[in-house]
Formats: sequence, structure tokens, C-alpha cells
Amino acid sequence: MTRRVAVIGECMLELKGQAFGPMTQGYGGDTFNTAVYLKRCGDAAGVQVAYATALGDDGLSTGLLERWRDQGIDTRLVRRIPGRMPGLYLIEVDPAGERSFHYWRDTAAAKAYFDEAVSPLEHHAEDFDALYLSGITLAVLPPAGRERLFALMERLRARGAQVVFDNNFRPRLWPDRAAARDTFERAFSLATIALVTADDHQALTGLDSLEAAIAQAQSLPTPEVLIKRGASPTLVHSAQAPGHWAEAPTEEVARVVDTTAAGDAFAGGYLARRLAGADAVSAAVFGNRVAARVIQHPGAIIPIEVMGDLV
Repeated sequence: MTRRVAVIGECMLELKGQAFGPMTQGYGGDTFNTAVYLKRCGDAAGVQVAYATALGDDGLSTGLLERWRDQGIDTRLVRRIPGRMPGLYLIEVDPAGERSFHYWRDTAAAKAYFDEAVSPLEHHAEDFDALYLSGITLAVLPPAGRERLFALMERLRARGAQVVFDNNFRPRLWPDRAAARDTFERAFSLATIALVTADDHQALTGLDSLEAAIAQAQSLPTPEVLIKRGASPTLVHSAQAPGHWAEAPTEEVARVVDTTAAGDAFAGGYLARRLAGADAVSAAVFGNRVAARVIQHPGAIIPIEVMGDLV
């Protein structure tokens, strides 16, 4: 049975290397990473993934679209805006291998996705069984765009679609923590599934301890909640077992190479199994397997060849 998922967010151009030295070019973004892993892990079960964002009419934007299609991502929800360009981030690597990030995204096309009467996502909303977004998605959009997305979340949930919110909190993208907290509370109230990284939730709430943040997350109004705690088992609550919190074990990794996109990979693996009919706990176990594989390889999107037993 085909299941169609719309993922909304921003995918930026990436430069990586030493300042004024050799650079490699790529692309990435939290929701886009999830879209790729969801497509890979759900393909055999008939899961189809469309990515909703805005790009410009420049050659770089065209190049991104071509690469997304190569990944099997449906691009019909992408809006092209003349005169705009994708956002850009630079990963600066010093001689010791330490990384620092620099962003140029204030005028990125993705911020203007809802700056027309009806966006492609709103126009095609009835075609989709699920919608996935993150805290970064909400941070990138201006207030009017956020309201349009909230209305879409409510519309999809009302007709029985899954609405998945991944908390991904980045303080630098918000004017203050109070504004972010109010926005996240609304998103949690509209979602049917909440994917919560405990560290991010603590940063959002400002609570003194991780334990207090986890306890607060366990009181969220979302029907299905997963709380990711690093190497500790993932906490899982779903309507299938009301009032009960189960644990989904993580996988031990002998050597961690790069933790980039671990949470994004978990989300992709988890949703692939949930949409295929698996229960929440077994889906979380699989999500942890995918994340464990990803952190053993460099980069956000690892070669599909090393995922043979997961796709």
C-alpha cells in the first residue's frame, strides 16, 4: 500500500574545508536528511516522499533539484522564486579537525515558501498521508508563513493524516527562548507524533536538569511521543499503550565517526516502519539502528551501499 509523505523545510548549499583553502561543495538540512532516509528505508514498503521548500531560478537551485530527484525525492512541492537563491552554510575545519559553522540564510528562498496565495504544499495537501516538519522549519519561516503551516497541520490532522513534529531547537534562529517555546507548544498541540531530543528540549524549556526536561516532555499533549536520550534507550509513548512508557534500546557503536544527522536518520527510519504498520516501539528500535549506522560514516547522508540490510 502506497503511503505518501510531505516533508517541509530548508535544504542549503554546503561548503566544507579550511578558510581561504580548498573547499568541497555539498548540500544538506535536517528535514531533507530525514526525507532521504525515509525514502530509502520506506521504499520497499511503498513509502513515497515529497520535499516542500523554495529555491531560486539560478543554476545552483536547478542543480539541487536534479540531485534530489536522483535520491528518489518527489520535487513537485518545490517552489521556484525568480531572483532568490538557496541558503548557504560553511563548515570551517581547523588543522586539528575541529569544526565551526557559518550561515548565510536571511534572504534564502525557503523563507518565502508561503509568500503566494496558495503554496504547492497547500494545493496538494489532500494527496498526502503524513506531514513532517521540525523546529528549524518553524524558525526559518516568518510569522505569517508559520500561521499557514499551523493551519495546514490542523487541516491534515482533522482528516486523519499523521502530523509529525521533530523538536530540533537551534537557539540562534529565534529572537528569544520565550518566542520559541510558545511556537513549539503550538506545534506539539497540533502534531500526532512528537520526536523529542531530550537535550534540545532542556535548552528550549530552560530547566535545570535533563531529568526535569524529560519529565516535562512526558506531559506533552501529543498522542505519540518519543524521547531520544543519546545512547540511553528511547522512551516511547503511544495510543496503543495509553499511560505507559516503553523503552526502545539503542545500538552500541564501537567507533563514532560523525554524529551529524543521527536524529534525522532516526526520524526517517522510525517513520518508514510506522507508516508500514509497525508498532511504535519496534519502529523506534529500527530508527535507532539506522542512526547507529549513520554515525559510523562521515557526512549527513551516507552512501546507500552501506545500508543494504536496512533498505
